[in-house]
Amino acid sequence: MINDPLFIIVAIAVAVVAGILLYGIGGFAVGSDGKRANKVMQARIIAQFIAVALILLFVFIRGGN
Repeated sequence: MINDPLFIIVAIAVAVVAGILLYGIGGFAVGSDGKRANKVMQARIIAQFIAVALILLFVFIRGGN
């Protein structure tokens, strides 16, 4: 499975979502302004949508087994 390019893309997408989430949580802890925090969370939602779509595509193509 590690040699599957679609799996690698899915793993990268999930890592990007986690990175954006951690960056946003760190911004809240420091107390950044609300507009920037809102933009970071909007970016997380978009990245999360893409990651979920890729996961569903991976399961659909590989047969879900």
